[in-house]
Amino acid sequence: MTDLSALREEIDAIDQQIVTLYEKRMAVCEEVAEYKIQTGKKVFDKEREDAKIATLTAMTHSSFNGHAVEELFRQIMSISRKRQYQLLTREGVIGRLSFTQVEEIERENVRVVFQGVEGAYAQAAMKAYFGDKVSSFAVAKWRDALEAIAEGMADFAVLPIENSTAGFVSEIYDLLMKYDDYIVGEQIIRVEHVLLGLPGAKLSGIRTVYSHEQGLMQCEEFLNGHRDWQQEAVDNTAMAAKKVAKEQDASQAAIASAFAGEVFGLEILKEHISTSAGNSTRFIIVSNQRIFQKDANKISICFEAPHRSGALYNILSHFIYNNLNMSKIESRPIPERNWEYRFFVDVEGNLNDSAVKNALRGITEEAANVKILGNYYGGNV
Repeated sequence: MTDLSALREEIDAIDQQIVTLYEKRMAVCEEVAEYKIQTGKKVFDKEREDAKIATLTAMTHSSFNGHAVEELFRQIMSISRKRQYQLLTREGVIGRLSFTQVEEIERENVRVVFQGVEGAYAQAAMKAYFGDKVSSFAVAKWRDALEAIAEGMADFAVLPIENSTAGFVSEIYDLLMKYDDYIVGEQIIRVEHVLLGLPGAKLSGIRTVYSHEQGLMQCEEFLNGHRDWQQEAVDNTAMAAKKVAKEQDASQAAIASAFAGEVFGLEILKEHISTSAGNSTRFIIVSNQRIFQKDANKISICFEAPHRSGALYNILSHFIYNNLNMSKIESRPIPERNWEYRFFVDVEGNLNDSAVKNALRGITEEAANVKILGNYYGGNV
């Protein structure tokens, strides 16, 4: 029987040769990068790489080794490209991104649109982000808000993009791809439902409670203690508060925010009725201007990956290689293209960072329909 330690020594010797050959290969790749810097030739040459892979796999003696060699050299080529992007960035060859840096996002004397009605959580997010020195108006649908920006009726729109319990708002992602708009900020609002009623109303007199369907669901435990109440779903929580205020029926109540109660002159009959105390909604601030704040620390992008094995991994590896932290990834099916998907990614960083430029350059060359959705300061609560 062959001694295991002897086999390991043989593997160590082979590995040393592999490392030596790898470094030799990378040195040649750097010379290739210098040539591309001088000639303006693109880094990624898919036809060349595919032909090279076919040649290499043909040298193997089993289907297993053929697949393994393909995977190995795909990674080697991917690393080579990443090094070339670094060199291009260092030499200033990578072009400027089509975004303009600003010191601050303008928050006073601007026009802001939000979806819903007065008293909606979106309006609360707007006030938290912009303050009171803005002119604002509400629209019925999220699409209407983006149309308002496109038509010059508003400078910014406030839209919900994610809830901590219900997940991401898929339609918003689709609309961000449809319109030439960009995220310039975000605001997180804690969803703290309360039970609202007319001034002087009592819990014992309530017979009907109105709210958005999710509002009723998020307060299920509280409502289970009042099974004699009739539950009625409406379009949103603020509309429920508006309905109670308008109809002036003391037997009616609304599950909405305390902010909605202030707007419509209702009293809080019961606080802390949400089943989940940590429920929050993340709103994005959208503009049709390609701008980003100087201290922006979060980038959202969208791309389509080629429909082949390993394509998504190779694209995401640009973040890994450049030591960028990816904080979120979502996928959405591409309309009229069965079983193909768009990917939406949030990553930490600023568009001025060389590591970010490297990653985005690589992704732009290797993915399809890449869009930088915005660079903004994340974490406003």
